[in-house]
Amino acid sequence: MTDFNINDLTHKIIGCAMKVHNNLGNGFQEVIYQRALAIEFRIAGINYEREKEMSIYYYDELIGTRRAVFLLKKV
Repeated sequence: MTDFNINDLTHKIIGCAMKVHNNLGNGFQEVIYQRALAIEFRIAGINYEREKEMSIYYYDELIGTRRAVFLLKKV
């Protein structure tokens, strides 16, 4: 992903998710779908980080953290 276009990226992400759904179907644990989606992202050339811990702020005050399953990275 060299040139950033939100519509192209959205299309790629949805396409990856649809491939996973079409290949695996229903009934697996969430982690199975996450692993499959990571493979599809890699094939599609989508750069990402998995299980990224993120700080949550409210009025510049840290109020907690959250772990993002996928965080897409612009290259």
